[in-house]
Amino acid sequence: MGLQIKGIQEGVLIKLGNGSWEENRLLLFQQIDQQAEFLKGAQIAIDVGDFDLSISELGALRKDTTKRGMTLWAILSRSEITTRSAKDLSLKTRIRNDQTKDESLPIETILDKGEQAILVRRTLRSGFLLQHAGHVIVIGDINPGAEVIAGGDVIVWGRLKGLVHAGAEGDEHAIVCALDLSPTQLRIAGKIALTPKRKGKPQPEIAHLQNGQVVAETWSPKR
Repeated sequence: MGLQIKGIQEGVLIKLGNGSWEENRLLLFQQIDQQAEFLKGAQIAIDVGDFDLSISELGALRKDTTKRGMTLWAILSRSEITTRSAKDLSLKTRIRNDQTKDESLPIETILDKGEQAILVRRTLRSGFLLQHAGHVIVIGDINPGAEVIAGGDVIVWGRLKGLVHAGAEGDEHAIVCALDLSPTQLRIAGKIALTPKRKGKPQPEIAHLQNGQVVAETWSPKR
């Protein structure tokens, strides 16, 4: 079981994972509370998959998101019961043919419209998955067990210890930068690199593709 949180044109889309409804609901609000600063004021759409949810269950879900300073505006579901309940609460049940903007348009198109990046101001802990079609900037650490998948660059003003995939749509010019670049796995476009054991003190580094291989160099303004 695991949640997926993605930036979309209208706000944020959260996709639930496997397990029971109560397990997913608990994990949902755990993740929301961990990302409180990032998500505060956001419009939230939740993809609940096959769960059959009543009006009272969706009403409680909306109430709990409102308490946290967010607006639940859409419920996506494959269940007719849940879809009916959502409509009765005046919640949207479709967003752009149930596709996020970053999935339905080429990255170049999105960049031309100025939606280049999302900014996360906190540490991403184990089990957290962040996906975005543009660039991702994290002010904080990415702990082991956390994952960041970006269509563009990934910039970490902190320690990168988890899994990062930059240029996920095939952009071989994407880069990964961190003050401490020690990921469990690093991918750029279709290339994968495992981090060797560090020798000496951590230093800011930038990883990029060179001759088809992922290489890391000292991160400096001169590059």
